[in-house]
Amino acid sequence: MHPPVVGHGHGFAVEDSYGFKDVISCFYKMIDFIIKDFTDNDYNELINLWEITGLNTPGRGDNISIIKQTLSMGGKMLMIFSATQLIGSSWLTTDGRRLYLHHFCIHPDFQGQGLSKALLKASLNFAKKINQQIKLEVHKDNLIAKKLYKNYGFKYLGDYEVYIIRDLDYIK
Repeated sequence: MHPPVVGHGHGFAVEDSYGFKDVISCFYKMIDFIIKDFTDNDYNELINLWEITGLNTPGRGDNISIIKQTLSMGGKMLMIFSATQLIGSSWLTTDGRRLYLHHFCIHPDFQGQGLSKALLKASLNFAKKINQQIKLEVHKDNLIAKKLYKNYGFKYLGDYEVYIIRDLDYIK
């Protein structure tokens, strides 16, 4: 278990064993926060956050068993907490050659305060630590997220389209 990343607003340095050492000076107000690994005790609050941010839809099949399975396969779930509540998540799964960033979100009440940068930086440092590429999907109209990802080195892959079968009854 790695120690959590701890920080607060208006220009602070944070460092942990993920190699996360950065200064963030883009906060509009003081927010004390901690980034830590997911535990089973976080699950209910996590599902609530995903419902608030629109990431918890029934077709996705995200539940505690799936989360634990992805973690046991080398994935990671990073959580960012204020003093009183869970305010963000970054779920990293792996296929053994690259990581996939899922369910990256910040609670709407805490958006625009630089917290996504701290959480993304911790996520990217995990990818670097285990030496795996990192890939994500982002909605074409989510301009704020696209700008964040591009600022941290993500490149558009071109004219790829994403397809999925969620209802396995369609497989004959």
